[in-house]
Amino acid sequence: MHQPAITGTGVFTPEEVITNDELVVAFNAYADRMNAENAAAIAAGEIEPMAHSSSEFIVHASGIENRFVMNKSGILDPEVMHPQLPARSDEEPGIMAEMAVDACRKALAMAQVDASDVDAVICAASNHERAYPAIAVEIQQLLGCGGFGFDMNVACSSATFGIQAAADMIRAGSIRKALVVNPEICSAHLEWRDRDCHFIFGDVCTAVLIEREEDARGAHFTILSTRCATEFSNNIRNNNGFLRRTRDGHMQDRRDMLFMQEGRKVFKQVLPLVSNHIAQHMADEGVSQGDLKRIWLHQANKTMNDFIGKKVMGRVPSPEEQPNILQDYANTSSAGSIIAFAQHSADMAAGEIGLICSFGAGYSVGSVILKREVAA
Repeated sequence: MHQPAITGTGVFTPEEVITNDELVVAFNAYADRMNAENAAAIAAGEIEPMAHSSSEFIVHASGIENRFVMNKSGILDPEVMHPQLPARSDEEPGIMAEMAVDACRKALAMAQVDASDVDAVICAASNHERAYPAIAVEIQQLLGCGGFGFDMNVACSSATFGIQAAADMIRAGSIRKALVVNPEICSAHLEWRDRDCHFIFGDVCTAVLIEREEDARGAHFTILSTRCATEFSNNIRNNNGFLRRTRDGHMQDRRDMLFMQEGRKVFKQVLPLVSNHIAQHMADEGVSQGDLKRIWLHQANKTMNDFIGKKVMGRVPSPEEQPNILQDYANTSSAGSIIAFAQHSADMAAGEIGLICSFGAGYSVGSVILKREVAA
């Protein structure tokens, strides 16, 4: 058995950012247009008028203030209301692969590892721009990695599930080094015309390099334990699958082909699921509340994270103990907990314990217990 460790992290952040104020202006202009077009039906009581959104509503509901996106102009155009990402030829790198290469190179540089020494690339994300060939194999080729690559999807838990898969292969001795990369273009699966969710998501890509601890060249995090769990639920769903063209009816504007969730049910069911999962994982590994110095949670909603953090630590965690990046990045699906980890982990002292946890559709939840090791 070999001990796996995280030795490098990387984050690709798009250049364009949308503030809440900008988003609200676009949404309200769209709502006004829809209300004007449907004035007769609204007056007759056949449909309800679209309500305006506001920056205050968004912050109160989510804690989000900004989000990075791959295309800003399309989202903010009331006549479009979605990102405009031109199709690329089959000979060009895919957009997810291009994002991934940037994040992976940063992780490799931190770990002082050459791409040719990587044995496996796992592209773990909530959406993939194509079914095949695997995005991971394209990333492998663009970086010049050896070994193999494959894609996986466990929605917002994809990163932690990918870490467990890589760590297990390293423990077993089948590989020495793996890249787990999470390119998330969440802006493309979001319904920007829906007031209840138009503010939730942003785009980003994260990567972690995992290798045998004996190969680590500097400060790193020992992976002490990983744990994953799933429980089927329809309360977060996206029906845009490969059978789309086999269905009857107009397919271009079906609401269920984009992100959908039953928010109240998700809160009620996910909070105890995640809190109990983490508590049991810690108990089984002999990690007490007092031992846990930092938690890097999935960045979906500030209220959810505040509840989970208090349950896990037995008190209200300080901002240093439970860092949030949600206000700047919004919900970036599987990448959120890894952004928090990448940006808020270097200051930890040798021997300190931290925990990464992501959770989401499925339902799914994955947790990783880490111990900080510094260079000799």
